[in-house]
Amino acid sequence: MSSSPGNGGREYDPEAAHNFPDGRLNEVLPTLRSDPEITAYLEAQNVNAVARKGYNDHGTKHIEIVRNRALCLYDLLKGGGVAFNGASQQGLEEADEAVIVALAATLHDIGHVVHRDSHAYYSIPLAADLLDRLLREFGFYDAGEAVRMKGEVLHAILCHHTEEDPLTTEAGVIRVADALDMERGRSRIPYEEGWRGINTLSSQAIENVSVRPGDGKPVLVEISMINAAGVYQVDSLLKAKLDDSGLEDHIRIVAVNTKSDDQLVERIEL
Repeated sequence: MSSSPGNGGREYDPEAAHNFPDGRLNEVLPTLRSDPEITAYLEAQNVNAVARKGYNDHGTKHIEIVRNRALCLYDLLKGGGVAFNGASQQGLEEADEAVIVALAATLHDIGHVVHRDSHAYYSIPLAADLLDRLLREFGFYDAGEAVRMKGEVLHAILCHHTEEDPLTTEAGVIRVADALDMERGRSRIPYEEGWRGINTLSSQAIENVSVRPGDGKPVLVEISMINAAGVYQVDSLLKAKLDDSGLEDHIRIVAVNTKSDDQLVERIEL
């Protein structure tokens, strides 16, 4: 069964049994975690986001969280019988779906090194260069397969923001997983430096996010918040990412205000 129920969908466990063929993904993950060029991008991309624009962290930690949650979300959706079309429509293997998800989650924000604004578009040429090398080094793909993998990963990267609608289930997973990085502490850096924007304040209100098997839908996202400011993260950011993701019928979202003296909002369900 999936690794997600045991840890709240926080971390993908390569050693666990999964609802998909995981061998190819598990070979790729060590490279994604240790490649020097990827590591440099993940560190550099945080400068514009945090130091210059005052947004929540969009560096190494954000990428770890999004990649883990994307893979746990993917696993639960596969377990629920949800069809994935990105790899299959390109004539690729089922094992390539998870590789597409992992690559897109890892590289989706590298455009921040150019600018926070419109960063999804800047991510495309930068990720394309990295993918040319990575897909060759993985050794799984001939020239044609590498082109198809590259296209699917770039599509998922582009569609992680709401300006472009995902055309594949793999891309939908990236879009939703990106929004699931919302727990308090994720805004610690800008908050401690004095930034008090709604994005920072609202993420301070989110105590816990778990991704679990649902009842009636493959995925249940449970969100605990300690004050009503967390509504912004749930209703404005997560809902916007879920809408038109292609996963609206497969994911149930429940957010509960756990602080008894602040009941402006007690419960939200999407």
